[in-house]
Amino acid sequence: MRVPNSVVLPVGTHVDCCREEEVEEKRCDIMAKITAMLMERKSNLAHFIDNLEGSEEPEFYVDQWERLKEMESCTLTILNLVAVNCTDHHDIKKLEATILEHVKNEELFPEVVRVLPPVYRQVEAAIVDIAQGEELADHGMMDLQYLLSKLSQCEHLANLGRELLQDILRYLHRVGLVVWYEEIKHLESTVFLQPTFLITMFKLLVRYRLVQQLESIS
Repeated sequence: MRVPNSVVLPVGTHVDCCREEEVEEKRCDIMAKITAMLMERKSNLAHFIDNLEGSEEPEFYVDQWERLKEMESCTLTILNLVAVNCTDHHDIKKLEATILEHVKNEELFPEVVRVLPPVYRQVEAAIVDIAQGEELADHGMMDLQYLLSKLSQCEHLANLGRELLQDILRYLHRVGLVVWYEEIKHLESTVFLQPTFLITMFKLLVRYRLVQQLESIS
């Protein structure tokens, strides 16, 4: 809801636990709840904005007003829910095909038609080689400056500059090949070449009833 022009594909799992008629019933129920949730959010934002604009000293709430107006302008496209049985390989392939079909839709993703300079592909291929190399630790973390020096060792990337690399990393972050939190001061100089490592860490740290589990340890 906070990402500008975001596209969301709801996925319903455990279809194998439902009767065929239940699947469609649940699909309709979920989509109706999502629609209601978005309408409520829009109404709440409008209400908060009206309250700030109608306050006795609105100049004190300019920052809050601007944040709310920014959130109000974020459009959210919800695609039709895809129901899958995760134990069925055919259903997984069906989900994959659906995702690819949507991603190639120029109306949903105008960036699809953007032509990237050859250096983007060259850096991407070089980073994949580094990520798969034996030298890289399992966590896949690498200092940005060290990554630049490693890439510069490639003959066709000898003139690669830090600024261009950062532009390329922003693109690779968006497509999910790497993770680079440039907006976080303590992480801006670190590139995660193995995003799956972060997923594993989050699964360990962010989990259901974590506090209760920790408290149960003597």
